[in-house]
Amino acid sequence: MTDDLALAERAARAAGEVLMSYFGRAAEGLDVKSSPTDPVSDADREAEEAVHRIIAEERPDDGIIGEEGASTSPTSGRTWIVDPLDGTVNFLYGLRTWAVSIALEDPDGLVLGVVFDPVDRECFTAMRGEGAMMNGRSIRVNGCSSLGHAMVATGFSYEAEERARQAELLTKLLPRIRDIRRAGAASLDLAYVAAGRVDAYYERGLKRWDLAAGALLCECAGLSVRPLAPAGELPDGLLVTPVALAETLYGLVGP
Repeated sequence: MTDDLALAERAARAAGEVLMSYFGRAAEGLDVKSSPTDPVSDADREAEEAVHRIIAEERPDDGIIGEEGASTSPTSGRTWIVDPLDGTVNFLYGLRTWAVSIALEDPDGLVLGVVFDPVDRECFTAMRGEGAMMNGRSIRVNGCSSLGHAMVATGFSYEAEERARQAELLTKLLPRIRDIRRAGAASLDLAYVAAGRVDAYYERGLKRWDLAAGALLCECAGLSVRPLAPAGELPDGLLVTPVALAETLYGLVGP
């Protein structure tokens, strides 16, 4: 598994090099996906191609699922889950909060996760059954046990109607906690919870590539990682909290 982690980190850094070559420039090949506010550009596509090429060369029997369309079926029972640029809107606006996210899944669940922030050169890594790391140093949840002191991260849908429903929930949650943070990249939100930079995180409407690596980081850092079932017109999601706050926050943001 150590070789797999090294491969994932190398692929993430290769994608990061591609992305940094585009960062700060006018967007090239700009298009939209799920809605007019959900963009994709040549930077996303080329970064995914870099990851796909490296993994396919060294693990040809493994499958790959990528946000920008990469899809190969495994014969090994293992699948790599890739978000080549999580936080595309931030990237296109010249904001610093975006990352490359790569996870590996086998029949028993998530094996490893890498979230790489090329701007700040921070590489968050985790392996099943082991701890979470950032640039080779152990990280752990900060263990907040008071809801009123909890800094909670979240994200919002690209769809206007769903954002309105999310805003209704936010008006109930915000008076109960310290504050809300919205970074705009789910993988980094999760990495930041694992590193103790925020206390908890919830979001609905996530895709596998949004959360796979970050969820494993949080689990390995000692957090409660809990799925959110669909609630009314809201889609399913994920809640990550310190164990002491798990039930209370689930009661506020769960179904």
